[in-house]
Amino acid sequence: MYLVWPLANRGSFFPVSTMSASHMTPHEKTLQINLDTGFYGTLAEIGAGQEVARWFFRAGGASGTVAKTMSAYDMTFSDSIYGPAKRYVSQERLHEMLDHEYALLRNRLRNTRGENTRFFVFADTVAAKGYKTSGPCHAWIGVRFQKEPGGALNDVVIHCHLLDRETLQQQEAVGILGVNLIYAVYALWMDLDAMLESLFDGLGPDRLEIDMFRMSGADLAIHDNRVASLSLVRKGLCKAVLFSPEGAVIQPGDVLYRKPILLERGSFRPVNRLHLDMMRCARDAFMSDFGLSVGDPVEIMEISMHNLLDERGGIDLEDYLNRIDALGAIGRHVMVSDLGEFYKLQQYLVRYTSNSIGIVLGVPLLVELFDEKYYENLAGGILESFGRLFKNRLKLYVYPFSDEGSGLKQARDLELPPHLKYLHLFLMENRHIVDIPNDAVESIPSVSSIRLLEWIHSGSPEWKRYVPEEVVSLIEEKRLFGCPD
Repeated sequence: MYLVWPLANRGSFFPVSTMSASHMTPHEKTLQINLDTGFYGTLAEIGAGQEVARWFFRAGGASGTVAKTMSAYDMTFSDSIYGPAKRYVSQERLHEMLDHEYALLRNRLRNTRGENTRFFVFADTVAAKGYKTSGPCHAWIGVRFQKEPGGALNDVVIHCHLLDRETLQQQEAVGILGVNLIYAVYALWMDLDAMLESLFDGLGPDRLEIDMFRMSGADLAIHDNRVASLSLVRKGLCKAVLFSPEGAVIQPGDVLYRKPILLERGSFRPVNRLHLDMMRCARDAFMSDFGLSVGDPVEIMEISMHNLLDERGGIDLEDYLNRIDALGAIGRHVMVSDLGEFYKLQQYLVRYTSNSIGIVLGVPLLVELFDEKYYENLAGGILESFGRLFKNRLKLYVYPFSDEGSGLKQARDLELPPHLKYLHLFLMENRHIVDIPNDAVESIPSVSSIRLLEWIHSGSPEWKRYVPEEVVSLIEEKRLFGCPD
């Protein structure tokens, strides 16, 4: 596949191959952009040097691309240019930088270059490892660009965690990521997979993790931000992504920072009344345990990546979007993660909060949690896994399971091998695992997702008994999950 851009002042065309993008170095990318004098803009960088600009100047011919470089480190200078900020490494500050620099670029160069130049502004604000800082190392990075001269504006905004241990390595990673992002919007914006994969050229997920990728603008409307986020998880480029109840891609720290979290794992295909009762009961127990006021915990419905895979190992994108829409209809945040093991989920959440964490699950999933085959890759086996899991005031809230033969079965009723019984007893006695009382649950029969989907596909109204009213209305209105007219 080739994208062809007109070269200003040359009267020719510059071919760009999306197939070779993943094999290009930052030097090759910046040189290719520098040779195209029809792509011109500003680089504004705060917090980790001017590493992106350095690549363009090292490649040669930077005068064909760079109108201005900018770096305002002093807070007084920064505020005088971009306005006062509550947080300097934030999405708000990034947008202020893009707005200010693009307005200057357009006002000063529109008359002289506007007819034959696609303008762009790149900006980043970074908290890298420093002598006096011990907080998380992360960055907000964005680019505003035109697809064609005089065209509409498009934005791509990224939030990433810097995983290198040394400041110099973090600076280098930011520089490479910035070059990759500029090249992605320059040459690959039509191919979503190529654009996402190119962001990690020369880096790898061991150096940084992107936990938010969001596009806006008329030209980028061909892509769905939710699909892009799913692709990041599916490709192993990030551990998890978070969506608001409205279905928007959001940065997890904006919602979870220092907040108590209550998370329920499931496939939610579709979400049903039993799922909601599990969350209701767990919330009551959670607030009783930690003395929280009503409404304090952030409630999240989490879908593990393996719950999105079909029998062929692929992902049905329509089904995935249906689940997010259905959960949004009942006002829930949705997380999609590649954190199969519970202890990895805990490690992810404590990145954003040191507050209390509750995970909601049923008895069948708790039985799986005690299956030692999942911990063969850990030197300490199941003990190491549970040691990592039950930290930072984390508790498991277990909803009773309805057994037709013996009634409701609780966490305390687990039948385990002899060598695990005392481990189970220890976790129960110390309330790391908490039973939701039988008398707290509503009398809601359990039904499998397979059965619900069969009823929906066949047009049988039986499924409506098990699904919240808001979700029933949405499924019927938008014909989700294969619902017929």
